[in-house]
Formats: sequence, structure tokens, C-alpha cells
Amino acid sequence: MPQARQWTALADKTVCEMRAGGETWAAIGRRLGLSRNTVIERGRRLRATAPEKPVAVPKEDNMLDDPNRPPLPAGHWITWGLLTSDPYPEGDKS
Repeated sequence: MPQARQWTALADKTVCEMRAGGETWAAIGRRLGLSRNTVIERGRRLRATAPEKPVAVPKEDNMLDDPNRPPLPAGHWITWGLLTSDPYPEGDKS
């Protein structure tokens, strides 16, 4: 049976600092000479987290033309306007 890994304070500090710096688990494992899964498990126990990535919010003008845009929230001015302004669109009535 394999022996349990003896974690040092320096190794724990390396895991936390590298993860806070945005490094991947694989990069941390290579630095410490350990497997990715071993480092992930230790990082979870230490609650080492990566920084949150900023979410890009598209400009509203370009957002409507994007076929992959997220759904508009309830009460959005565009959808609300479609529901309340004119019940039937004006168009060619011939």
C-alpha cells in the first residue's frame, strides 16, 4: 500500500499562491513533482481557489444581432416594448 504524502508548509503555500495567481492544477503539480489529482485534492482541503474571471458583457446595440446571445431578462425594454406598444406589427397589408 502506498504511503500517505507528507505535506509541508512550503508545499501548501505553493499550492495556495499558484492557484491564487491563476495557475492550473497541472502546472502546480509539475512544479511540485506530483500528479494533478493529488494537487487538486490538497487544494480542495486548503480551499485554494483561482481568481474569478471577469464576465464580458456585450454592448446592448451589438447584443441583439448576436445569434448566441443569452436570453433577455424579464421586463427588458425591448421585449416589453414588443408586448405592449402595438399588438399587430405594421406591414404590407396587400
